[in-house]
Amino acid sequence: MTTIIRRSVLGIAGLAVAGGLAAGPLNHQDATPVTSGLAPVAAVQESKPDTAALLPHGEPSGQSRIELNDEQVTNTKEIIAATKKAGMDERAAVVAIATSLQESKLENLGHLGDRNDHDSQGLFQQRPSSGWGTVEQITDPQYATTAFLKGLKQVDGWEDMSLTRAAQTVQVSAFPDHYAQWEKQAADLVAEHWNS
Repeated sequence: MTTIIRRSVLGIAGLAVAGGLAAGPLNHQDATPVTSGLAPVAAVQESKPDTAALLPHGEPSGQSRIELNDEQVTNTKEIIAATKKAGMDERAAVVAIATSLQESKLENLGHLGDRNDHDSQGLFQQRPSSGWGTVEQITDPQYATTAFLKGLKQVDGWEDMSLTRAAQTVQVSAFPDHYAQWEKQAADLVAEHWNS
């Protein structure tokens, strides 16, 4: 009985080896070791957003740039997450991040006393007295971004507008042209963090 089992096992093993040779390439040149009997699978990495989608009007001139600390990077990621959750694209994230760069340098600001513009607070310097939400809401990055994006969605044709015009239509700033200076850094941040 033992001899029969041994011959069966050896026969099956021989078929497996012969089958593997017949099914696989005869001249295997891949230097990657196959440890499990399966060919290695390459990890699929999502590509970065297309520059043309991020900067549809081309590379802007007269740009400003700041170094970001950990809090500012976290806030950038919060804006991107809220944009995705709202079902909006990378360009919407660029507009939102550029707006926040202008309004707060991507810092979730509380009330600044005499240095404050009325009762403006948070990443987008939204005002409770203007109906943006409570202080607690507008200092929540997800809420504040969603509120900004809701306003952006209501701007007819925002996708084809210049960034500063789209942002200004939502924000109604006393300095409407200042948003444009942050477009390139905002696009770079979206390209870096959209898939992270």
